[in-house]
Amino acid sequence: MSGTGPRSRVTTRSARPDDLPAVLALVRQHRAEAHAEGVLTGQTPGAAAAAGFRRLLADPAHRVVLAVLPGPIAPDGGHGGEVVVGLAVLGLDQLSVVLGVPQVTVDNLVVHRDHRRRGAGAALLVVAAAHAADLGAAHVVAAVGGHEAERQRFFARMGFAPLTTRRIVPRETLTRTLASWQRGGVTVPVPRRVPVRRRPVARVVPLVDVAES
Repeated sequence: MSGTGPRSRVTTRSARPDDLPAVLALVRQHRAEAHAEGVLTGQTPGAAAAAGFRRLLADPAHRVVLAVLPGPIAPDGGHGGEVVVGLAVLGLDQLSVVLGVPQVTVDNLVVHRDHRRRGAGAALLVVAAAHAADLGAAHVVAAVGGHEAERQRFFARMGFAPLTTRRIVPRETLTRTLASWQRGGVTVPVPRRVPVRRRPVARVVPLVDVAES
């Protein structure tokens, strides 16, 4: 399934195994802009990356969508000359399915810095909305870093509201912290109770009957 962005020549299509270099380039850009730990190196993708990408493409729970522009040698938008300018990984929140309110997730939505504000991001969200309709999902949830101001503004313009905060920790750090906690070296913080201020109770002054005074 493909779609066309209303404001440009941007079209969308599902990713293919030979799109791996373009996908990794967009992911590197996304992680660098998000100041994420462990940004992917610029080395040529190895066998492990290619195998992992093929598994992702074959996973029925996910869909990798690309936003593309026709290249100079393929004015009709043929695959041979197109330029990949955007990426989104669509999924289905499994817990939401259990609760009976399925939600489609949009992870790693990124548009190349040289092709922004031309409809690529909106074109990818068109696919996300259609994917949600196909699955009977009433909501679309996007993952955005709290300090990614430009992405925050984009999703806000598209009607997305704040939902939750996601945190990340290296596995080795978590293992060390848990080991220290088990040895009693880390105290589990107790939620601080905020004192409740009681409103002063107004004193009731009894009225004196003039006739009795």
